[in-house]
Amino acid sequence: MTDPELDASAYVEAAHTGPALGGTGWFGHPRQLSRLFTTEAMERFGYYGMRALLTLYLAQHFLFSDTTTAGLYGGFTALVYLTPLIGGLLADQYLGSKRSVKFGAILMSAGYLTLCLSSTGAPATPFAMIDGTRYEVTVHGSGQAQQQFVSGVAGAGTAGPLLIKGNDDKTISLMDGAHEARHLAPAAFSAGGQRSPLHLFLMITGLALVVVGNGFFKPNISTIVGTLYAAGDRRRDAGFTIFYMGVNMGSLFSQILCPLLAVGMGSWGGLGWWAGFALAAAGMAVSWCLIQFDGGKLDGYGDRPVDAPAGRDALIYILSVLAVPVAYLLFANLMNYVKPPEGSGLIGYVTHLPIMGKIMFGSFLVAVPAILIWSFVNGNRAEFEMMLAAMVLISFNTVFWSLFEQAGSSLTLFADRNTNMSVFGLFKISAGQTQFFNAFFIVTLAPLFSMLWGALARRNLEPSIPIKFGLALVGVGAGFLFLVLGTRFVGPDFKVGLWWLAGLYFIHSVAELCISPVGLSMITKLSIARIVGMMMGVWFLSIAVAQYVAGALAQKASVATVGGQVTNLRVSLETYVTTFTDIAIFAICAGVVLLLLSWPLKRLMHGVT
Repeated sequence: MTDPELDASAYVEAAHTGPALGGTGWFGHPRQLSRLFTTEAMERFGYYGMRALLTLYLAQHFLFSDTTTAGLYGGFTALVYLTPLIGGLLADQYLGSKRSVKFGAILMSAGYLTLCLSSTGAPATPFAMIDGTRYEVTVHGSGQAQQQFVSGVAGAGTAGPLLIKGNDDKTISLMDGAHEARHLAPAAFSAGGQRSPLHLFLMITGLALVVVGNGFFKPNISTIVGTLYAAGDRRRDAGFTIFYMGVNMGSLFSQILCPLLAVGMGSWGGLGWWAGFALAAAGMAVSWCLIQFDGGKLDGYGDRPVDAPAGRDALIYILSVLAVPVAYLLFANLMNYVKPPEGSGLIGYVTHLPIMGKIMFGSFLVAVPAILIWSFVNGNRAEFEMMLAAMVLISFNTVFWSLFEQAGSSLTLFADRNTNMSVFGLFKISAGQTQFFNAFFIVTLAPLFSMLWGALARRNLEPSIPIKFGLALVGVGAGFLFLVLGTRFVGPDFKVGLWWLAGLYFIHSVAELCISPVGLSMITKLSIARIVGMMMGVWFLSIAVAQYVAGALAQKASVATVGGQVTNLRVSLETYVTTFTDIAIFAICAGVVLLLLSWPLKRLMHGVT
């Protein structure tokens, strides 16, 4: 599970110098690296543990529709990749990296604890709207064995409880035993949940706190790593590689443990959502303690800039806390999103976009041509061509992450609904734990890919950056096609074997290793030196846009649910197959286009590899 923004600091900090260090002490690196490695691992433990729960929590505890769930998830991850732009700027100009990390850790811990509190109340109460009339829904059983009933439905011929049964044609049957009491067209039936306003407020506030805190923590912890090495120190790249492993180690364990506590595994039902979020908060608290109580080990690293204006800290902290309501309002706007009417076209789609979507798309669509125009006017021909190549690759990178980032949304819901979670018949894992596969494969495969690229480079056979990007896009499509192939072997329960899903994550991890480790390096090499910082901003913005688009794509796989459960697993499977097939075809086509463009792009890159 690579982290595009974390990787950036390895290159942005290349020109920074840090205090001279005497000798080496941790795998041939400064001893401070071990503390920063552990700090980052625990922070990522909290974040990815929470993320493994989020989609299921929204869908099953708050009973949001798939459309709202995917929109909220996509908006959250988009802001997570956007706020570090501001947090990094404030650290560089005013606070320093270390103060920013501490403040961010406090806000993120508060966010996870607030999410924990949001889950302590009763789950949302399900209801159904039938012909415009609201009926309360009662739920019998749990998990996939759940059955939902309504009583007193007009025109049903009986006041007794009627089983809600989804049909293959997406109509709804209200069953009185084996007898169909009423048959409803899709437009005549909808389901929802009555939610506690207090706990809904706490949930959104928790997400907002995490977003703002992440903006301070994420870019600045890796900035401190950069200051451990003097300019020209050849250990820098290796140090960032070791540090980067903390991301994957933290996410690897949290994506097993947080879902385990929250929803259990096998026959054990877990302790509840609060326990999963509490464990994430504990991980974040450990991260804060490691940086707060460092015993002087980090003295002189990540301090306030010497020319920073004095007395601004309190104002920055206050304004940052006031940014939480702004994020809250953006999330609330996402929750109220209504799809445009059929036939609205592009203009209708744009006008109906939530505020966050309009801001992100607008900024990206303005930034890319504006920078190219500036480069044409102010740079020479070679510089403009290199910038043009960079923008093309940034655009394809956005496409890659938009398609790749289905793990936390549509793929998690697919795992919950249409995947047999049995591991060799010995035990079952939960849907949230399936996100562990990606982190596991990245940790396992990254050293092998490093050796592979090195071996090919020594033989002058290493693929160019555009070819790697193109292969990555084809790989994303191949992963989804592999899962779609597995759906051909489902039984009467309409569930695919777990190993087909694991295979998708394996292929996607291979694709990820073709694009993520080289992306930021490519930007710094192709950018005009005077605006490399701005280009980094465009890179981060493109990833934020990709996260938002990923949520919108996941909405295409929306399935009707009642009480958090689908009413027809066959319809659910068909919906996912259609969506995943469309994503696969688009990804492969985009990859082939980029592979065809790789030769002209290589010329535009003027020798950059």
